Amino acid sequence: MKALVKAVRGPGLELQDVPEPTIGINDVLIGVRRTGICGTDLHIDRWDAWAERTIPVPMVVGHEFVGEIVATGANVADFRVGDIVSGEGHVVCGRCRNCMAGRRQLCAHTSGIGVNRPGAFAELIALPQTNIWHHRDGIDLDVAAIFDPFGNAVHTALAFPVLGEDVLITGAGPIGCMAAAVVRHAGARHIVVSDPNRYRRELAITLGATATIDPAARALDDLQRELGMFEGFDVGLEMSGAAPALHAMLAGMAHGGKIAMLGIPTVDIAIDWNQVVFNMLTIRGIYGREMYETWYQMSVLVEAGLDIASVITHRYPASAYREAFATAHSGSSGKVVLDWSDA
Repeated sequence: MKALVKAVRGPGLELQDVPEPTIGINDVLIGVRRTGICGTDLHIDRWDAWAERTIPVPMVVGHEFVGEIVATGANVADFRVGDIVSGEGHVVCGRCRNCMAGRRQLCAHTSGIGVNRPGAFAELIALPQTNIWHHRDGIDLDVAAIFDPFGNAVHTALAFPVLGEDVLITGAGPIGCMAAAVVRHAGARHIVVSDPNRYRRELAITLGATATIDPAARALDDLQRELGMFEGFDVGLEMSGAAPALHAMLAGMAHGGKIAMLGIPTVDIAIDWNQVVFNMLTIRGIYGREMYETWYQMSVLVEAGLDIASVITHRYPASAYREAFATAHSGSSGKVVLDWSDA
């Protein structure tokens, strides 16, 4: 089959012929229809320090996908050939304390699709049945392909109650933009998105932000006064992993404010813990999705009319992966989707 492979320990990816995956009695085999390019895939393509110490080579990459089940193992009873499905990207051990307690998102021995095990940028992918999410009939395949990052947005955005609250989102990448859509749907009042990238600030507006700010051009407290906010933001969603963004968020929070952190810093960040202690702030780390409550929430949100389709700004055939990755690297895009029908 055709697959997009990290073939050598260096920059770049290659579309290669690789063996088709096999399945065990508890697995399903999925014919991939669409895939989304993630920031993780960009790190792997660029071959930065994280990728160099993390990614086994050679390996099929990619973890955001939707496809159709083409075969099932003998023990699989809940899924059928022809079902339209996506896969939870974290394959858990099933035996650690958290897994045994039903807290699979906290598994101590997680293996990541397209990171530690063969990924979804391929014509076929095999996964355990416990990692399969069956989509409702008629779902937009492009939207279904990005349920993985949509889940990051939902998990972060709903970490704290947002009904009637003022929310600050730092980082207007696709996940930050989708988080704006989620908190808008959930009843937040002011939704401010901060990012130096003009293209993505404009994208955030289309997805529900009430205001955006270029942190290099304007102080956050100026915008707060303009919006009639006198006590700071109630909820912060940190999506950038950038030190200046976190520092600005901490300074802009109301007393008792709550921060959900999804952004992953590339360097150590020192913060003023006096701000945290004396303002009684809560900081919660977010990783991935809750299994499988977040997936349920995503499906219900889409069924209830939440439209995230506009976050997908570019679509390419899989054979044009180089152009697709260049677009995703450029910063002048939202989500970039690959169509594998021509593979």
